[in-house]
Amino acid sequence: MTRKDPKESHPLKESTKKELILEAAHALAKDRYTPAEIEQIRRQLIVHAGPEANTSPDYIVSVLEDAGLRVLWATHEDEEGRHEEEFHDLLHFSTLEEAEMCIIRLDELLRKFQTEGEHAAVERAREVGRLGRRRAEMISRNHKVDGAKRAEKEEIAQWFAVWLETPDAFFSWLEIRKQSPDYEKRFGGATGQAAGA
Repeated sequence: MTRKDPKESHPLKESTKKELILEAAHALAKDRYTPAEIEQIRRQLIVHAGPEANTSPDYIVSVLEDAGLRVLWATHEDEEGRHEEEFHDLLHFSTLEEAEMCIIRLDELLRKFQTEGEHAAVERAREVGRLGRRRAEMISRNHKVDGAKRAEKEEIAQWFAVWLETPDAFFSWLEIRKQSPDYEKRFGGATGQAAGA
């Protein structure tokens, strides 16, 4: 029987584990790390360094935070789902008018949570905004969808993008946008009427 290298039987050194966690995080190149990314990092550790590299999600979070990376991680189990009811069914926008109402509601929630210091809920509001933008973009690129509807979704994706980047200026920007010749040409008075879904 061949003797194992003594180094192999030692648990993974703490410093090495931290380096592997940070390498995996930088490879993901996210501006923030949610439970999904934390799980990806945890699995990558095991793939690269074997079962001995298995570590708790909380440890990964602490390493990322110590390195100055942004982590969205609920401190209590119930924290993440606490405000879900308020976001439930929020992303319904078959028309430009509905999209505007959706962003108004999302903006109200964002400001409410900012005032209350609910950081996880603020991030959740932004996440829902990003999801809205992705959904609108996806439909705008689907060539099976009617051209006029695709144009609306492209416009809506732009609204979400502007709101996500500059929520404070968004509604002033939207008023100017709706009065622009380009908007008039493409949508006419579509926001004033309930356009067909």
